[in-house]
Amino acid sequence: MEIDKDELESVLKRLKRAQGQIGGIIRMIEDGRDCREVVTQLAAVSKALDRAGFAVIAVGLRQCFTDDPSGESMDTASLEKLFLSLA
Repeated sequence: MEIDKDELESVLKRLKRAQGQIGGIIRMIEDGRDCREVVTQLAAVSKALDRAGFAVIAVGLRQCFTDDPSGESMDTASLEKLFLSLA
């Protein structure tokens, strides 16, 4: 099932922000910054990625439970597997 790109605009913004954060973390490590600062930034980017994943699944779930023009639908086990892959 292909997810509508317009529905994922906020997810793309979140992922691009996370991409920038990862670059910042790499620079922090290269510059020898304090471990606590690095871990704090890692936790922030991890949360951003989790939220992006959950948003994608939420949009996908909504599309699965409405008329999907492609005729593809996911069964409950497949949806559960997707959801749990982020846990």
